[in-house]
Amino acid sequence: MSRADKAKELFEGGCNCCQAVFCAFLDETNLTQEEALKLSAGFGGGFGRLREVCGAVSGMTMVLSNKFASTDPNDHEKKKELYALIQKAAGDFKAENGSIICRELLGLPDGKSSPVPEERTKEYYKKRPCADLVHCAAEIAEKYLKEE
Repeated sequence: MSRADKAKELFEGGCNCCQAVFCAFLDETNLTQEEALKLSAGFGGGFGRLREVCGAVSGMTMVLSNKFASTDPNDHEKKKELYALIQKAAGDFKAENGSIICRELLGLPDGKSSPVPEERTKEYYKKRPCADLVHCAAEIAEKYLKEE
């Protein structure tokens, strides 16, 4: 099973969009599944259901950061390289989906969003493109992991 398929499966199993992407790459981290789920939990719904940057994009960013970030906060060259990579990956996602903003991807109006997650029903999965967005973000992350 590809990581993209694993991410989609995790999303369809109840993970939020960020958790699904990040946990599909669990073997790339030194984290347990429980730690990865907790670490990525608040990024779902476009950052705590604020509908800002898509959680799948946040998960993709976490995967790439985990692999390519320096542990030295003063390593400006590595930081520049990472930021360039994140911008490129986010650009790929935007080119494929039209945006990296959750509310735009979902066709939601501007304004306050409830912090209450929606129940995952058949209707939910029919009206939300999130499973496909998670799949796309994981494919992009995997592409950059293979290239680097």
